[in-house]
Amino acid sequence: MANIDWKAEVEKRKDNLIADLKELLKIRSVLDDQHGTEEAPLGLEVRAALDYLLELGEKDGFTTKNVANIAGHVEMGTGEELIGVLCHVDVVPEGDGWTVDPYGGEIKDGRIYARGAIDDKGPTLAAYYAMKIVQELGLPLEKRIRMIIGTDEESEWRCVDRYFQEEEMPEMGFAPDADFPIINAEKGIADFDLVQTVSKKEGNNTSITLLSFNAGRRYNMVPDYAKAVMDVQKDHTELMQHFNDFIEAQELKGRYYIESGYMILELEGVSAHGMEPDKGKNAGLLLANFLSSFELDSLGKLFVSSAVDFFFGDSRGRKLGVQYEDDITGELTINVGVMSYNEQDGGRFGLNMRYPVTFKLNDGMKTLTEVANQAEFTIANFTNSQPHHVSKDNELIQILQNVYEQQTHKEAKLLSIGGGTYARSLKSGVAFGALFPGRPDVAHQKDEYMELDDLFRATAIYAQAIYELARGNDK
Repeated sequence: MANIDWKAEVEKRKDNLIADLKELLKIRSVLDDQHGTEEAPLGLEVRAALDYLLELGEKDGFTTKNVANIAGHVEMGTGEELIGVLCHVDVVPEGDGWTVDPYGGEIKDGRIYARGAIDDKGPTLAAYYAMKIVQELGLPLEKRIRMIIGTDEESEWRCVDRYFQEEEMPEMGFAPDADFPIINAEKGIADFDLVQTVSKKEGNNTSITLLSFNAGRRYNMVPDYAKAVMDVQKDHTELMQHFNDFIEAQELKGRYYIESGYMILELEGVSAHGMEPDKGKNAGLLLANFLSSFELDSLGKLFVSSAVDFFFGDSRGRKLGVQYEDDITGELTINVGVMSYNEQDGGRFGLNMRYPVTFKLNDGMKTLTEVANQAEFTIANFTNSQPHHVSKDNELIQILQNVYEQQTHKEAKLLSIGGGTYARSLKSGVAFGALFPGRPDVAHQKDEYMELDDLFRATAIYAQAIYELARGNDK
């Protein structure tokens, strides 16, 4: 067959691609399982986004299937072997501060703006149109290509878990939900709590009692806000002056006030993704560090001093004895995503630990348990997602590297990340775009966008990749 100009094929369809993407971006597909039903377990809008893509596939002549109303697929081709393209249509909440309609799909300055534009609706439509191009060109395929559509990627992955209970596992595949060139290694991700095992003791000879402390809501985000409520018996003015000096020295925002006779301290930090805590400023740890210099009640003192002793200034697990690094995925990181305390029950730290491929998790957790127990803490609510690594010699890697280098004329370097993509659901799966090198990562941020040129480039790359993966060995 003659050489195919993949970029020209995308150019012919770009107006339709943009129009279909706009319609998908209009759907506010934010998790709403609190109002879930059997027909829409994760919320009506999430179901609407799933239906939109399945209906688009049916209209375009693909084979489609809804799986339990939380996942589905769009399939083309014939053959025994199956290639997977794993996407998701759910998005995180839009938040505040947008200068455009977060669900408007507005185009300006060569970009399309909306929540989900880059994560992951834009890349999903790029991969969909890549399948459409291969199908419309009538190219011979020896394998099936299946776009697997998830709806809970931003939360608990219930979609893919349920999907693979009922459906076959692809031999290999990619997730267009991260960076180009190719991410072939992802760290393991363990979430767990460190919980105080001591309770309130009678008698308190100090003038400051910590009544409550709260920071953060999600284990995989650096807390950008912390609040402490205290019963201060004397020297209110001195404590407030110390706090004022502290926030000025740290160049932070905060405030203090008296409410119902109790002193309230509030501190603002800087949020960041838990895969790299040092990119943020953890408001909880900063406030705990400030309070650790005062004589608090014994239980409150143990909580704030433990925060400092375990975590302050150390996101690499050194203080906990689990520091580790390998050449494949880099350093182990620990993010303190949730901090909570009350004077009756004590406190807990909600941790997100991302560990390298070669890290021995059982040994590491044994060390963590010993350190925690010595400080009168215990480990609870442990969950784990195993690390993922595909060898550079794998056929999938070889094909995708070839395609990327042919289309971009740049080296297809292999990357590793601390985050987790659907690629880890497959034995031979990698993340493959759609964020090009040098582009800022605006996923989860206000005014999220995708460059239209990047949308078209990614579509061309995916079209060739799908064809090369599915055309069989006689090439």
